[in-house]
Amino acid sequence: MKYRKLGKWGLKVSEISVGSWMTRLTDKAQIDIAKESIKTAFSEGVNFFDCADAYSGGDAERFLGELLSDYNRSDYVISSKVFFPTGKGVNDRGLSRKHIFESIDKSLKNLKVDYLDMYFCHRYDTDTPVEETMEALSDLVKQGKILYYGVSEWLPSQVMDALRVIEKYNMRPLNVIQPQYNMVDRFIEDEMMSICEQNGIGIVAFSPLSQGLLTGKYKKGMPLPDGSRATHQGDKQINKLLTEENLDKVEKLSEIAKELDLTMSQLALAWALRKQCMTSLITGASKPEQVISNTKASGIKLSDDVLSRIEEILDYKPFVRKIG
Repeated sequence: MKYRKLGKWGLKVSEISVGSWMTRLTDKAQIDIAKESIKTAFSEGVNFFDCADAYSGGDAERFLGELLSDYNRSDYVISSKVFFPTGKGVNDRGLSRKHIFESIDKSLKNLKVDYLDMYFCHRYDTDTPVEETMEALSDLVKQGKILYYGVSEWLPSQVMDALRVIEKYNMRPLNVIQPQYNMVDRFIEDEMMSICEQNGIGIVAFSPLSQGLLTGKYKKGMPLPDGSRATHQGDKQINKLLTEENLDKVEKLSEIAKELDLTMSQLALAWALRKQCMTSLITGASKPEQVISNTKASGIKLSDDVLSRIEEILDYKPFVRKIG
């Protein structure tokens, strides 16, 4: 496993990390698989584990905290997020100072830690001044409850507003963003990456395999694989990605992966890591063998010729998409 700095900051995290969004905790068999997946990730050199207070109603945090409590706190990096509702109260959501301060204490308790290495604003809150949110996060750094903070699905203009507020009031700096990034969603290449590079902000991207599209398991004209995300995911994000155009691209990319003796997943992950501003890729952990395969993408360098062939297949054109 290779490790990279979080932007210009001193924290080092594994190029491949593990997230808990799709961790299924509805029966013992799924729980056992999730446990083994996390343990396997740790043994393969993964040191960064991402979660959020809204995942599985807090159960994902509690589950991850229980597992990681078996390891030395200094050996892993853990993050969580705040924004989505965690209760029925009018203040149990958003990025107000009140909700942030109450949420961090719940997350620390759930995760069985004294501090979080990273803390993210899951979405942008139009009801709360960005000054209030940034000050609350800056204060949490001063209190030692979080070490680094950042945002997830924010627009470039919203990140720039936050940076201006931080500079104006001499607050603790914003260190990291967690956007979506993969071969079929390159939205952050147009503005966000340059903002991060100019300000020393690390990028820890989620969905680097585009909900499973870039694993190559979905084939045009074939039934959905049993147990795949497309058969059970409630919001059907992956199903919307299974277009003929995308599946044709994956088929062509799979040929390149085969030539390089890589899996399609490994090619997609190595491609995303080609950007030096990319700190880590947050992958799923549905099966231990998938974790092992994904971690092998760390350190792979794709030649200029291969990257050119990939670009020809992807045929990327800048676009605007809805955030959130």
